[in-house]
Amino acid sequence: MRLQIPIAIGFVAGMFMFVQFFIPHQMIKASFEDALDWAIIIGAFALVLGLGSLFRTHIDKIRHRREGFSYSFVTLISFAVMFFFGIFYKTAPHTTFDWLFMNVQVPLEATMFSLLAFFIASAAYRTFRARSVEATLLLSVAIIVMLGRVPISDKIPYLNLHEITEWLMMVPTVAAKRGILLGVALGAVATSLRIILGLERSHLGGGGGG
Repeated sequence: MRLQIPIAIGFVAGMFMFVQFFIPHQMIKASFEDALDWAIIIGAFALVLGLGSLFRTHIDKIRHRREGFSYSFVTLISFAVMFFFGIFYKTAPHTTFDWLFMNVQVPLEATMFSLLAFFIASAAYRTFRARSVEATLLLSVAIIVMLGRVPISDKIPYLNLHEITEWLMMVPTVAAKRGILLGVALGAVATSLRIILGLERSHLGGGGGG
């Protein structure tokens, strides 16, 4: 019963969310909106569980003096400070909360993204080695796009790299992106059907598919 009841609830909820697209009735629409409200409420409880897991993980790390436990101190103190100013003071512009966010959080995010540039360059160097026809084509397109995005492209005579880059980004790239999104959508539909029909039980702790 521990698995059957959640599977039955998932089946009923999934079939309702599927059928409501084809029944334009006011009662069905109202029930759909109520279901969305319940999803928001459940999401709020999930946020509380996530916060509890955050505290438990870092407190356990500090208690056992695991590697990097000093960063757990920083995490918990930062959370407490932002929580205090966010709950007991305003979060509007020109407040303490806004100052902390703009002068601490935003620079930290910028630093993380700037570090990612080095990892991306390293990965690109390893990936774009012309070992095959496909890799050579990928390398050539990458070079054209990178040159087309910098001001030096205007100095190259008889070749408008900016227009070529825009064509590459708007035609082949968009076509490939749509193919990927189509594959992702089909995968999501297949996974949803498996969950609705009870064939996929890994989210229930059932150890995978049925």
